Amino acid sequence: MANPQALAFQRIALLGKVNHEATRATLLTLEQELGALGLDVIIEERTAQQLDERERRTLPLEQLGEAADLAVVVGGDGNMLGAARILCEFNVAVVGVNRGNLGFLTDIDPDHVMQQLRAVLNGDYITEERFLLQAEVIRDGHRHNVGRAINEVVLHSDKVAHMIEFEVYVDSDFVYSQRSDGLIVSTPTGSTAYSLSGGGPILTPGLDAISLVPMFPHTLSSRPIVVGANCTLHLKPSPDNGNLQLSCDGHMRMEVLPKDEVLIHKYAYTLTLLHPKDHSYFKVLRNKLGWGSRLF
Repeated sequence: MANPQALAFQRIALLGKVNHEATRATLLTLEQELGALGLDVIIEERTAQQLDERERRTLPLEQLGEAADLAVVVGGDGNMLGAARILCEFNVAVVGVNRGNLGFLTDIDPDHVMQQLRAVLNGDYITEERFLLQAEVIRDGHRHNVGRAINEVVLHSDKVAHMIEFEVYVDSDFVYSQRSDGLIVSTPTGSTAYSLSGGGPILTPGLDAISLVPMFPHTLSSRPIVVGANCTLHLKPSPDNGNLQLSCDGHMRMEVLPKDEVLIHKYAYTLTLLHPKDHSYFKVLRNKLGWGSRLF
């Protein structure tokens, strides 16, 4: 048995997509192989139910961050987003095994999972810090509701394909008034998600920037804009809109009433994301977006 003290991480949390057979197979492989290395393997509560696991220690997601120093997420980017919103508040690194579709965040190949993960355990990895956004609904001068997002915060109507009106401020500077179906406020991580489908720019992960992408604007002069990530965005909806919605990663939805305002800024914690040493962001873009290969 290998000496676990010689490895970069000793307490490994496993979590993954529920009710997915390929994910289950990968999780069982990880549980057995990591256990054979003498590592402390902790399984997320719902994942343990899927594996019918009774021997290993199990914890709810909200407690994994305190118990582990590395979390292995098996599934797609959606699974990574859900886990990362919780785990970012703890000093725990996160690595993703791709059992989803695109896999911009989950980049370890499940067919070579232990080979690549063993390199990470040996300290042979690349570290990235990804920032999150915090969105606040301000009502009657007080913070009424709060959400956070790794990909994007979206202001939109609670009706399908319905135009809304709002003003946008960066810090205290007025930027523009907008008549559109909504606004996508994206991190670099989210620039290859909803923002990209809305015509927004791709921001490489190291950029300290936020993109603002209007959704189906009602003027051709309205274009995406990229601003520094340390600013505070202030969205003021028109009272004539009726009730709006504020979505965080398409997961959490908060109601925005006619007199409410919205603040969006960097979250206090970052996500520590690990990649294999041969990881290349541009290679991921070429593979996932079907870009052309080298001509010579």
